[in-house]
Amino acid sequence: MNDFELPSRSLATLMAEACHGEGGSVTPPIVQTSLFTFDSYEAFEERMAGRSSGSIYTRVQNPTVSAFERLMATAEKGEAAVAFASGMAAISSTLLAFLKPGDKVACIEHVYPDCYRLFERLLVPFGIDVSYHSPREFEDNPDLLDGVKLAYLESPSSTMFEVTNLRKVADHARRHGTLTVIDNSWASPVLQNPLKLGIDITLHSASKYISGHSDTVAGVVVARQNLIDLIRDLSLPLLGAKLAPFEAFLLTRGLRTLDARIRQHQRAADMFVDRLPELSQVRKVHSPGPNAVPGLKGRSGLLSVEFNESVDIAKFSNALSLFKLGVSWGGFESLIMPAQVGLSQKGAQNSMQRFGVPKTLVRLNLGLEEPEDLWADITSALKHATS
Repeated sequence: MNDFELPSRSLATLMAEACHGEGGSVTPPIVQTSLFTFDSYEAFEERMAGRSSGSIYTRVQNPTVSAFERLMATAEKGEAAVAFASGMAAISSTLLAFLKPGDKVACIEHVYPDCYRLFERLLVPFGIDVSYHSPREFEDNPDLLDGVKLAYLESPSSTMFEVTNLRKVADHARRHGTLTVIDNSWASPVLQNPLKLGIDITLHSASKYISGHSDTVAGVVVARQNLIDLIRDLSLPLLGAKLAPFEAFLLTRGLRTLDARIRQHQRAADMFVDRLPELSQVRKVHSPGPNAVPGLKGRSGLLSVEFNESVDIAKFSNALSLFKLGVSWGGFESLIMPAQVGLSQKGAQNSMQRFGVPKTLVRLNLGLEEPEDLWADITSALKHATS
């Protein structure tokens, strides 16, 4: 086979071509072991002292996990990656690697609810100052990040799907020495590459589009090598939220089909965004499309719809057939998450309440079913639920 420069290839080709196993295997093997032994005292000492590389213990490093991490770094156009047992493990491990009491964090409004609870229930009591800002504040106030250690972003944001000009925010952050972190789960590497826009760290709930099959819970962080080294040295081994080899194997499988799946999700979303505003029951659709901000190349299958007061949300939800009620998203199946359910979640810290999510809003995850079938399901349910 002729040599070629991987960066010149499309994402779909890169994911199909890279990361083969030994002996001609097209898939890296599952190395299901807790530890790795050494042939000599000298080799063992070299590795423990950090003078050589290689796996020691799967809590820290494993060949199957490393294969997924290399593939994910390639997908996000970063230098290195580190994988975790969940998206929240990726978020918390990243934050705890860089923050200390007295530091300030600027966070986007409508952030993922469990991330909001992490800030309010754990980081704030430990003496970290967290403030919340709209995308426009991040973009238009060059001094917003003055004295801020870390800016935590989502573009688009959770539930309301507001977009942020990441290049502009990255420029502001660079002037103030602020570290920028973004959750890129909605777009995936197919639709947006934040590192190429100047963001320092991008992370994913790999349970979503990266897996794509609703059978894996995982997270992954991609960044410059020195930032990943710090997370790998501090948070990964000491918090212990490691990714298991079998989950890494499933995620590598998911990356191989990511581009094709995202294109199908986008096809369904484009159709819904075109048709939903024509329905009398619909007040507003939240779904940013390609070029809504610089660097956003398309629309994923996760969107939200505000209905008017004539729609009984509970009746609408119960009348659906293909759409199922459930948390999470990004898999092959279509799901709905009514805001009324999210607003009722127990706990004093509820970001949906704080940032004013409308009660008539419903989040839709458009799966891989035929879009026309999904549309028929929605319109039929609306007929049963409209007064």
